[in-house]
Amino acid sequence: MNASAMQPSANAEFDAYADNYDEALAMGLSITGEPKEYYASERVWWVAKRLARAKWPVRTVMDFGCGTGSGVPFLFDGLDAKLVHGVDVSAASLETARKMHKRDGTTFAMIEDPIGPTFDLAFCNGVFHHIPVAERHTAAEYVYNALVPGGMFALWENNPWNPGTRYIMSRVPFDRDAIVMTPFETRRLLRDVGFDIVRTDFLFVFPHLLRALRPLERLLAPLPLGGQYLVLARKR
Repeated sequence: MNASAMQPSANAEFDAYADNYDEALAMGLSITGEPKEYYASERVWWVAKRLARAKWPVRTVMDFGCGTGSGVPFLFDGLDAKLVHGVDVSAASLETARKMHKRDGTTFAMIEDPIGPTFDLAFCNGVFHHIPVAERHTAAEYVYNALVPGGMFALWENNPWNPGTRYIMSRVPFDRDAIVMTPFETRRLLRDVGFDIVRTDFLFVFPHLLRALRPLERLLAPLPLGGQYLVLARKR
């Protein structure tokens, strides 16, 4: 789930963070008062609820831009998945992922040759803002082709309309120069490759200090307030 991108220049950049990705990310998240595990768990929980409402069971998941694989346990446990296949362009990150995650049903591979329709769900967190704009259509097509008919794509991105998100990204070395995507741009991109948009939700409004207010986030999800947004799309 943790992002690298699809272009060669990003390979070297994220290879360099293969051993200290968590520390670099923690530099930004520290101001929220929550560790990355909190956000990883909540993202998967939110997607699981949306998939249940859509009556779409998940057995096979592609983690697009999996990085070192830190999201894999959450995908297994939160979605009751039987197979999680992580793909990335950083060979060093994948090497770390293979050492850390040996659960049955876990596989990792480089993003190279296209994958045929295999997965019920593609899950992606914070990847597309690292992909050059000209290459994003190709990346979205890759995901589309990897899904079975009717398969779902849960694409999480950082909300550029949230000033706190902008500040956090400025504190994370590999996010400082990223080109963020608005929800409008994300939905248009996914429609262009053939997806139907199911819904858009915004999450992570309240930091740890205001955690007592988090039950309100279900009501606030349609509003562009949260630090991240989810575009849930379905393959035709």
